[in-house]
Amino acid sequence: MMERSILEADHEVAGIIGDELDRQQKTLMMIPSENYASRAVMAACGSILTNKYAEGYPYKRYYNGCENYDKLEQLAIDRAKALFGADHANVQPHTGTAANMAAYWALLEPGDSMLAMSVPQGGHLTHGDKVNFSGQRYDCHFYGLDPDTDQLNYDAILDQAKELRPKLIIAGASAYPRIIDFMKFKEIADEVGAYLMADIAHICGLVAAECHPDPVPYCDVVTSTTHKTLRGPRGALALCKEKWAKALDRAVFPGVQAGPLMHIIGAKAVAFNEAQEFGFREYQRQIIRNAQQLARTLQRHDFDLVTGGTDNHLLLVRLTNKNITGKVAADLLEAAGIVVNKNLVPNDPLSAKETSGIRPGTPAITSRKMKEAEMEMIGDWMARVIDNGLNSDGSPNEDVLGAVRAEVEELCEAFPIYQSF
Repeated sequence: MMERSILEADHEVAGIIGDELDRQQKTLMMIPSENYASRAVMAACGSILTNKYAEGYPYKRYYNGCENYDKLEQLAIDRAKALFGADHANVQPHTGTAANMAAYWALLEPGDSMLAMSVPQGGHLTHGDKVNFSGQRYDCHFYGLDPDTDQLNYDAILDQAKELRPKLIIAGASAYPRIIDFMKFKEIADEVGAYLMADIAHICGLVAAECHPDPVPYCDVVTSTTHKTLRGPRGALALCKEKWAKALDRAVFPGVQAGPLMHIIGAKAVAFNEAQEFGFREYQRQIIRNAQQLARTLQRHDFDLVTGGTDNHLLLVRLTNKNITGKVAADLLEAAGIVVNKNLVPNDPLSAKETSGIRPGTPAITSRKMKEAEMEMIGDWMARVIDNGLNSDGSPNEDVLGAVRAEVEELCEAFPIYQSF
């Protein structure tokens, strides 16, 4: 077999990778579901572990030649259990969607009812939205936020649960900037005889570092991705009480997946280990401090923050008073080197394609070692772009966008993502 570098083997793909490295180096990655994986995590992702098919579970494979993969997956399982204090861990789910699908498969029958946060109020598609498998396979109902505070109202959720009597209650969100009280959700679930599941895809790293309340003691199943605040590879995991271990494992394989991605499981093992190293907790605390400083800076520029601030890694910014849509704002910010995503806000009058809000986050820029002083700069730049980024005729103000872009690139140069990559 001829051994060639990617540049020699495929200059087009190599060129795209090079362009992407340049983009990541020169822009501020502020989508809260994105982060920079460590070199060790990426090394495992690109290792020879990708060459083996290892269908099944450790020491119960359907293929020969899995001795090293059995040890590797068991190591990842043990590290996940230790990190989160869980009875059982399944590290095979390819995505958060697959992890959620397996959780439902383990806990529910088709047509069973569930109660979760709606997407327009901050929930996730896989929590029962009608366009997703979950909304088509199960009888899904939704709680929202208190109209006065834009925060979870646990008394209202209890009243709704009493009326509905769902088989499963889901705690977790995709765009909620405040603490989630899993103990209160457990009290609600117990009151109505429901199972409780938490989806901590966004706050996984915060939970691991004890910077956010832990759902594991209260929930039947906990699911998460591994690539957001946890800073691991793109993938997922599921944790559960011992009573659900066999059902959850059967749900993952052969229920919703076949062969595991062993190179990604190796990278998850690395990430779980890195999350227990010195400095990880301080990193998570800095994520929160940075988000709160960014919130204060934006408020100084008269931005309307949903819930008035943040307790975690993200902000939800309502742009109605700025007379600009989330889509236009996100596009202008990207042109200036600041990458966020448009996002629905509670009771949004616009569609998901336009939205009235944006959702900036701080995990990735905190990985670059940026702190509060940089957050003030970034908040000021965001205000300049959103307040002055359009000309009177609605066209982009290239002078403003170009000036901010130059300042962003200067900051990024001072905080490189990978040295000598």
